[in-house]
Amino acid sequence: MKADGDADLHEIDRFDRGVGWIAYPGEAMERASHAIAVPNEESETDDVWVFDPVDAPGVDDLLADLGTVAGVVVGLDRHKRDSAAIATRHDVPVYVADWMTGVAEEIDAPVERFGSRLADSGFEAFRIRDSMIPPWQEVGFFDGETLIVPESLGSASYFRGDRERLGVHPMLRLMPPIEALSGLNPERVRVGHGVGVDERAALAVEDALSGSRRKAPGLYARTLRSALGI
Repeated sequence: MKADGDADLHEIDRFDRGVGWIAYPGEAMERASHAIAVPNEESETDDVWVFDPVDAPGVDDLLADLGTVAGVVVGLDRHKRDSAAIATRHDVPVYVADWMTGVAEEIDAPVERFGSRLADSGFEAFRIRDSMIPPWQEVGFFDGETLIVPESLGSASYFRGDRERLGVHPMLRLMPPIEALSGLNPERVRVGHGVGVDERAALAVEDALSGSRRKAPGLYARTLRSALGI
C-alpha cells in the first residue's frame, strides 16, 4: 500500500494558485500533497501553504513557482509525513490544530497551533472527526472555493464505490462525516489520497456522503476480492 525508497514526483491538481503531487505514483495508497498560494500584501510574492506533504525531488521547485512557503500544515494525526523536513528546509513552522493531541510532540520542527482559522491563509479550519474509536483526529480547510479533506474523502480506488468520483474512507463508510462536510459548495476538492475534483465538486462530495452506507457492501466485497486475488 505504502511505497518507500526513491520518490518520483508526479504533479496533480494544478490550478491558477495551487498544485498537488504524488511522490510515489505507483503506490496503492496514492498519498497526495498540496500547496496553495495566498496573496500577501506586504510581500512581492504570494504566501504558499503546504498541506500534508510527502517529500520528493523537485518539490521545492514546485513550491517556488507559487511563491514563498509560509507554513506546512498537518491535517490528520497520522499525516505527519515529511512535514518537519520540508518546514525545516523553508525555515517555517509546522501548523497543527489546537485540539489535536499527541501530534506536535512527534514533529521534529517548531510547531504553531491554530484554531478556527489557519493563521493568515484565508482558510477556515473545521473539525471533521475527533474520536478514540477508531483513533482519528482530522481537520478540514475551506476558503470559499477550495475544500481540503485530508482523509475522510479520497479518490484512490479503495475509497470509491460504484460510479463515485470521491468516496468516503472505508473505515467511515457506515458513519460518514455528513454534518462536517455537507453544504460547503466548493469549486474544487483536494484530498489526501488520490487526485482531486475540479468539475461539479460540490456534487461529488454530496454523492460520496449520501451513497456511503448504501455502496459500502459492494466496495468491501471488491476490496476483499482484490486482496484474495479473485
